[in-house]
Amino acid sequence: MRLFVGIELDDAVKAAVDAAVTSLRKRLGRSCPRLDARWVDVRHVHITLWFIGEVGDERARAIVSSLDPPFDVSAFDLGIGGCGVFPPSGAPRVIWLGVTRGGDEMRALHERVGTRLAPLGFEPERRPYAAHLTIARIKDARGVRRQDVLAGVARLPEVIGSSCVDAVTLFRSRLSPKGAQYESLLRIPLG
Repeated sequence: MRLFVGIELDDAVKAAVDAAVTSLRKRLGRSCPRLDARWVDVRHVHITLWFIGEVGDERARAIVSSLDPPFDVSAFDLGIGGCGVFPPSGAPRVIWLGVTRGGDEMRALHERVGTRLAPLGFEPERRPYAAHLTIARIKDARGVRRQDVLAGVARLPEVIGSSCVDAVTLFRSRLSPKGAQYESLLRIPLG
């Protein structure tokens, strides 16, 4: 099964994200008509803390056991706003929404998840953790000018919404031609 650890967002911030993404899609449709992107279904938006990948049932049980105790981070308010693209140069591949509040807490949670997964052989990424919501994956950027995409995303509001984070979730991801479907396997409360 394909697993990752993430943060779920409440319905109010998902609705605000949906409105912002709808506006962005229209704007990019006009300024970048050749942009071929797969937009994330707003019902499934989340912030990934740690991508685990494909594991067997026995390894999944070990992961559940390692993540199960509550985290020693207090519940916090997570602000969502601003927009950008990855990678930082060259053809854009991902469009994301940023974190305006709660970034320190997200980094602390990322570190604690890593500490719990390390005994199972999971190594941290070499890049620093950057909390974000992926809202689109660009399938084909040929014929699209990077500056046009950047101009479109720069016009999104700096503050889109906020969500109270009181748990970390272990998700199972099922890929299909219609996009990924996520199932919550375990919710671990914050201390």
